[in-house]
Amino acid sequence: MREALEFVFAWTLLNLLGILPRPLARAAGAAIGALAWLLLPRLRQTGLRNLELAFPAMPLPERRRILRRLYRHLGWQLAEFSHMRRYTRDNTRKRIRYDGLDHYLNAAGRGHGVFIVTAHLGSWELSSFWHSLMGYPMTMVIRRLDNPRVDRLVNRIRCLHGNRVVHKDDFARALLSAMRRGDTVGILMDTNMTPPQGVFVPFFGVPACTASGLARVALRTGAAVLPGFMLWEPAEKKYVLRFGAEIPLVHSGDDESDTVENTARCTAAIEDAVRRYPDQWLWVHRRWKTRPAGEPPIY
Repeated sequence: MREALEFVFAWTLLNLLGILPRPLARAAGAAIGALAWLLLPRLRQTGLRNLELAFPAMPLPERRRILRRLYRHLGWQLAEFSHMRRYTRDNTRKRIRYDGLDHYLNAAGRGHGVFIVTAHLGSWELSSFWHSLMGYPMTMVIRRLDNPRVDRLVNRIRCLHGNRVVHKDDFARALLSAMRRGDTVGILMDTNMTPPQGVFVPFFGVPACTASGLARVALRTGAAVLPGFMLWEPAEKKYVLRFGAEIPLVHSGDDESDTVENTARCTAAIEDAVRRYPDQWLWVHRRWKTRPAGEPPIY
């Protein structure tokens, strides 16, 4: 019964927002975000704790302002997701643009596959969707949603224009196969992991257990690795899908050491983007939950 009710709620919410004009849907999404700020104190506390770790010198009022703006961005993303089924190349050109597409095209042109290092930053759901809409479908590594029916609903929208979904619990062989085909794979590398799947690398100067699969597969296949994020640019009032320069990987011959170093380089690219757009990153995730042996809990 609970699964069915969750599905009905998700389906109804997406369709209600979807029938509103986009500006009204974004306003409604922002209102939902404001309610979440008020009604979910545990997430709010996690967000403030993470901001304290990342920006220890920042005054508390500024941390609260950043976190409140994050909730607005999350509401906007919900509104965008509800409208994505009707997005076309023509009706999105004035609202979304590329920056650094040449970085992606040059990497893809080598034919050894491309890993996009990305994060829960900006409008991550819209980024892969719009990239596929513009003719560049990709594989996305994601975590299964707890509700299978909601998971299927969300994935149908994600994959409307040729994208494929690979779940984290069965992605190792899929990544190797994708690189051998020369495909593009996007991986959200900013979530807390546990060993042995994760290794500890610095994130805002604090050791963070981070997925190492991308680095391991890239070393084996010669795939290109570059950062990609869809970020809201307030001055332009539009989203920009920005691809950075390729991340140079270390190949010393020591696989374990290289894996840690290359994972750290990918994480540094994420940190750089979060520092530039701090109100668009998912601070409410317990990113530093897993601690090195002997360290006390952070949360």
